[in-house]
Amino acid sequence: MLENITSENESYLQGVKPLTTEQENTLTNRQGHPVTNNQNLRTVGNRGPATLENYDFIEKISHFDRERVPERVVHARGAGAHGYFEAYGTVGNEPVSKYTRAKLFQEKGKRTPVFVRFSTVIHGGHSPETLRDPRGFAVKFYTEDGNWDLVGNNLKIFFIRDAVKFPDMIHAFKPDPVTNVQDAERFFDFCSNSPETFHMVTFVYSPWGIPANYRMMQGSGVNTYKWVNSEGKAVLVKYHWEPKQGIKNLTMKEAAEIQAVNFNHATQDLYDAIERGDYPEWELFVQIMSDGEHPELDFDPLDDTKLWPEDQFPWLPVGKMVLNKNPEDYFTEVEQAAFGTGVLVDGLDFSDDKMLQGRTFSYSDTQRYRVGANYLQLPINAPKKRVATNQSGGQMQYKVDRAPGQNPHVNYEPSILGGLQEAKQEGKEYTPHVEGNLVRQSIDRQSNTKQAGETYRRFEQWEKDELITNLVNDLSRCDSRIQAKMIALAEEADEEYGRRLREGLANAEKGGSSQKPLGNHGGDKAMEMAVELGHEADPY
Repeated sequence: MLENITSENESYLQGVKPLTTEQENTLTNRQGHPVTNNQNLRTVGNRGPATLENYDFIEKISHFDRERVPERVVHARGAGAHGYFEAYGTVGNEPVSKYTRAKLFQEKGKRTPVFVRFSTVIHGGHSPETLRDPRGFAVKFYTEDGNWDLVGNNLKIFFIRDAVKFPDMIHAFKPDPVTNVQDAERFFDFCSNSPETFHMVTFVYSPWGIPANYRMMQGSGVNTYKWVNSEGKAVLVKYHWEPKQGIKNLTMKEAAEIQAVNFNHATQDLYDAIERGDYPEWELFVQIMSDGEHPELDFDPLDDTKLWPEDQFPWLPVGKMVLNKNPEDYFTEVEQAAFGTGVLVDGLDFSDDKMLQGRTFSYSDTQRYRVGANYLQLPINAPKKRVATNQSGGQMQYKVDRAPGQNPHVNYEPSILGGLQEAKQEGKEYTPHVEGNLVRQSIDRQSNTKQAGETYRRFEQWEKDELITNLVNDLSRCDSRIQAKMIALAEEADEEYGRRLREGLANAEKGGSSQKPLGNHGGDKAMEMAVELGHEADPY
């Protein structure tokens, strides 16, 4: 009966001529109603008051009130672009199939669509892109086996090696919970009491802490992953993106000059380059290490605070990435883009890296909170292949992921009543051996300052000078106990590094506020400058 009524109504409506002439560009509300007056509320007289039954207005303003999903806790400020990844079919001079069966790498010239989101880390969605901060570098590969997300940063290491410390680290780096101003003393309080951060501090306080733009910065997976071949054998891998545009970084002074005229410069630079056809490119390299603990090294290969020495583990090219299309709508594509370190395809696998293990839960859980349970149905996040699951319900579901011919009554597995079936295993399953007591312990080979010293010695003289200037500027305003700990770490890393930091702090001007963006020169004078330079005006 209901089907007959619906059919009759549809036939009737098809014969009805609309009372208004609607064009393709006619404004409507979400119910499809044409909006005839988008300039004025319905009011009692032309001065008001307004009436409650202003349906078009209520729909418009209530949606406006909800236009922003919760901002990312980290990586809130971002820019993105579409492009493709082209595989070389080899890893160095060897067939890539020797190490991984992941399909996107196998054939020379094979192209996989990608979407990339670049970002800053600590500050909010409209913060300046000149701040001293790591930069996010996240790539979503839409492969034939589903999505692969390679989520990383511009710098190849991280502050910490254990995910349990991540919330504390971010709290210390974020603005003070009372003043809502970033505070260098809070930053160094955490870092001086977490010695593993010193290598990353050395990078962040050098010019490498302020990339010139997104096109001219490196990228890295940071975490250690595994590749698995068709025989089920695995190796450890690190991923590195190298920009073909070259690498450029900024001093604090240069960044301040740019920020004074444009605090969106990196987003605009990326957008403008793609619009004029100057498509940015990166080459993807991997470092490969046999799967194991490698006791011959003075560090653990799973430690995110360490670089793998290039002379022992050479960079091997596997493909290139080209970004050639800007987003059509920022919110739909860039803001709602959702990445996760657990999003891997066959032939790629997790290592025991403790940061990676923690991130794999956190990233996807964040997206379900931020965008919603059905965030993977959004076009920017959905794979470009068939999807069939037994998951349904949740906020903003707009389809059910059924297979053709699937029995809609069966949303479970196993079943003989027309439900979904398990996939066939391709290649031999990787089954690593795991054995040991469950403990709460740090890794054995920490070597917290050795690589920081090596990094310092590799810096050019101007980079060393900038590093010391930036550290002294912030540390001089910190508690003397924090200064002593940071000097000790620098001395342990390199004699010159420690001596220059000690001398710089001894000669630094005492006092001043530590509450300002990291490394900022003269930021504590900004309040007085605003009063002194401000022009008086009469009230109106």
